[in-house]
Amino acid sequence: MCRNIRPLNNFDPPASSSEVHDAALQYVRKIAGVTKPSKANEEAFERAVHDIAHATEHLLADLVSHGPAKNREEEAAKARARSAKRFASA
Repeated sequence: MCRNIRPLNNFDPPASSSEVHDAALQYVRKIAGVTKPSKANEEAFERAVHDIAHATEHLLADLVSHGPAKNREEEAAKARARSAKRFASA
């Protein structure tokens, strides 16, 4: 999985349309192997991003979570701590 795609389920507040679109864009870029499509492929690329974002929004709306919603700031702090530990100079 692409490292830039983050879990979007079970957050308070829920994932925004912008976050869903960004995740769909990263996914399509990874699958297509390009960061910016050629003019010939631009329409198909944008359609794929739209379709995946749409399906993702439906998925997130339909998922049931039994745990408490995660806090974005706490999760970001945990990620920064993991990164600092992982990339700490010896």
